[in-house]
Amino acid sequence: MKYILVTGGVLSGIGKGITSSSTGLLLQRAGYKVTAVKIDPYLNVDAGTMNPYEHGEVFVMTDGSEVDLDLGNYERFLNCNLTKEHNITTGKVFKNVIEKERRGDYLGQTVQIIPHVVREIVDGVQNAAKNADADICMVELGGTVGDIESMPFMEAVRLLGRLEGKENVMVIHTTLVPVVGAVGEQKTKPTQHSVKELQGLGIRPDIIVGRSNTKLEEDIATKIAFFADIPRECVISAPDARSIYDVPMVFLEQKLPELVEKRLGLKPKAPDLTQWKDFADRISNGSETVEIALIGKYTDLKDSYISHEESLRYAGALLGCKVKIRWIEAPDLEDSGNAESLEGVNGVLVPGGFGSRGSEGKIMSAKWARESNTPYLGVCFGFQLATVEFARNVLGLKNANSSELDPDGEHSVIDILPEQEGVENMGATMRLGDHEVAISGGKAMELYKNNTAYERHRHRYEINPEYISQIEEKGMKYTGRDKSGRRMEILELEEHPYYMASQFHPEFKSRPDNPSPLHLGLVKAALEHKKIT
Repeated sequence: MKYILVTGGVLSGIGKGITSSSTGLLLQRAGYKVTAVKIDPYLNVDAGTMNPYEHGEVFVMTDGSEVDLDLGNYERFLNCNLTKEHNITTGKVFKNVIEKERRGDYLGQTVQIIPHVVREIVDGVQNAAKNADADICMVELGGTVGDIESMPFMEAVRLLGRLEGKENVMVIHTTLVPVVGAVGEQKTKPTQHSVKELQGLGIRPDIIVGRSNTKLEEDIATKIAFFADIPRECVISAPDARSIYDVPMVFLEQKLPELVEKRLGLKPKAPDLTQWKDFADRISNGSETVEIALIGKYTDLKDSYISHEESLRYAGALLGCKVKIRWIEAPDLEDSGNAESLEGVNGVLVPGGFGSRGSEGKIMSAKWARESNTPYLGVCFGFQLATVEFARNVLGLKNANSSELDPDGEHSVIDILPEQEGVENMGATMRLGDHEVAISGGKAMELYKNNTAYERHRHRYEINPEYISQIEEKGMKYTGRDKSGRRMEILELEEHPYYMASQFHPEFKSRPDNPSPLHLGLVKAALEHKKIT
């Protein structure tokens, strides 16, 4: 097993995840089996209870794990399904260590950061890599070098190298090279400081990826190499690109795969990026543009909806168009009392979410899309609120609502799942992960081209079975249900160009070469809508 540890210096958000994903993709396209692990130095056991403003989107994996959004990026780049083992948090590590201590696994030892916590981290990385049966494991260390929170993980990097052998473990350090002043001078000081921190911890970076607005100047790259005591060719320039999907080509041009293979003693293989380059070109060069309104309540941090954003882009790339997103805050829509902010869009997407804030704004957008024949896709909460809107305005149930929003309401067309009643703990207790969806016709069958789909879920509420027959009599059909037939999974309107919604989250399985069927359908319908408006 070979391990590639990716660290970051100076500040977070400089592209460690993209460095890891792109490096992994290059090695995968060279014929190696690659897996990925993300380490997050926060005390939360998982991302499930975290506010999107804190950490962006909560990504859900096939096994139901609620994880950091970077895991979604790994799945998209590597076209794989990861598991809970592939996201390690400080909270998860401490929880495991304390549980072992309570069971007596440490045989009365004094439990300490070193060796017990550090060894738990190393064991977690090794087990994830082993269970994936991979040749190479990419490990991204969240946070930055020098953070108090990251210290045990840095020690784990050093220990992993000792246990696995230096020839099997290497470090790629991603660092910021800022451009300062009117003359646009690139500065190496932040890189020098973070490299010094790493070296002080007993870790020597093998490759440095310098993030900057522009390509690293030769004298700057040479200076970094000199300070870090690495060959010049091991300093990789990572300037701003058209999109993140161009980064693998940028790395390939600088022979990053060859550097990795040489350092890890791997047989040289040439990555085949033909298909990937074609995709990257298509995602940046659409012949026309459609505009989709995304109605959320965390739109100030667009990473809160990153899987939806990428799903729309993938659909656009397949259809030869660009997708422009009009970001609309649901509470603002609600406060305005009208749908003027939706005028001119070619489609509407209402994503998942929880709570009453902005819910009436989302209901307004569902109503506007239905009445104006504008393509609509609702996901999870957007699925439930589309049903609420229909019940109010078509069935005439004026007080229709979700029991989540109005526990004592007269018509709870959305009600809590029976197995969720009485659940007190918020973390990892929802209906999560892959569940079978039985498809019975309509546009759903056209899109999925199968009578069965397996999609990822994250919800506590469902369509109230007592209202289903009334709703379907008025033209809203549930063309997807769970295998028991009780839970509604997909809805669509018969007399509408494209009005679809799903209880599940199709965005989590969207891939560059295989976009979510429901997002693909939305963009295709948006193109048709643009032609006739």
